[in-house]
Amino acid sequence: MKIIVASGAYKNSLSAEQVADAIGRGLERSLLQITLHYIPIADGGNGTLNAFLRNGGETLELTTHDPLGRAVRSAFGVLPDGRTAVIEMALTSGLELLAHEERDPLRATTYGTGQLLQAALDTGARRIIVGMGGSATVDGGAGCMQALGVRLLDAEGIDVEPGGGNLHRIRTIDVSRLDPRWRSVEVVIASDVDNPTLGAAGAAAVFGPQKGASPEDVRSLEMNLRHFFTLVAEQVGIDVRETPGGGAAGALSAGLMAFLGGRIQSGIDLLLEHSQFDDLLSDADLVITGEGQMDEQTVHGKGPIGVARRARAHGVPTVAIVGGLKADDALLHDAGVWAVLPIVTAPMPLDESIANAADLVERAAIRLGYLLRLESTFESKKPPVRRQGGS
Repeated sequence: MKIIVASGAYKNSLSAEQVADAIGRGLERSLLQITLHYIPIADGGNGTLNAFLRNGGETLELTTHDPLGRAVRSAFGVLPDGRTAVIEMALTSGLELLAHEERDPLRATTYGTGQLLQAALDTGARRIIVGMGGSATVDGGAGCMQALGVRLLDAEGIDVEPGGGNLHRIRTIDVSRLDPRWRSVEVVIASDVDNPTLGAAGAAAVFGPQKGASPEDVRSLEMNLRHFFTLVAEQVGIDVRETPGGGAAGALSAGLMAFLGGRIQSGIDLLLEHSQFDDLLSDADLVITGEGQMDEQTVHGKGPIGVARRARAHGVPTVAIVGGLKADDALLHDAGVWAVLPIVTAPMPLDESIANAADLVERAAIRLGYLLRLESTFESKKPPVRRQGGS
């Protein structure tokens, strides 16, 4: 059998590469006769940079600002073509850079992401892919733009401090210092989120609480984003207030569209095309995907579903090995997932399952291998089909 292992990371536990390795070990221990191909996946969130650079490219490191303005070592990648850069915004503006008690989207800024973008521009990149997931911010990309030279001025003509809680103070947007080279750079927003910038399904309402926002904070952030993007529409001439996908990464997506002409593409599709996934599917027997928790968000276009849909188009079944399952099985099957195997087989604390995730994934893969061997045994024992005429 030719099996493609295209799993994502298990959040706060295993990287996509570690999940793939554990699945491979389990299948081999099951004594299933297989050829394995590994494509660790990410849909714009954590692990995106490593996934794009898996088969070549260069990592460039630099010191940037973390979400609270502290110095942090970060990195971006340049693909083998020498003209495409990949930025994972979570590496400098991500939630995992903060202790739980530090989460505060009123203060958090995307300034560091802007520093990565400027560094990528300075390398000569003509196409920049920006992965959106895992952000700690709800600042509409204002901090990012400030790092790129955009001035956001208050009523006294003084630069407004970065952070989602300060957007209401902005009165003037001055783009005169934005590098003119951006006009000839393609900015690709890698995201599988279709939430608009504002409103009940927007950046503040949906993602704010995940980043530490209280109900009062959410109301403030919503008003601040509405104020900021109304000014953007009036003074920059680009209205992204209702744009689908504008709410990704605390509306950084909307900011990139308004100031840099960014366009949204499916993060998982970008990665699978880069990895030549369709070519591997041409003679594959099975795809194994997965993530830490498969839930309703998964069904709406996250990485594993992107994998399953492409596999289904080539007539290849997909099985998911997951940390937890909180999604309707029928919906998953309709999306192309034939079966889901949760790794936890008995009640256990979350901390315990996270600590032992590699072993649990490996054991789940062993069970899958046994099932596949059983299926192949049934196939080998089927009587031959008799053709008419006695042949």
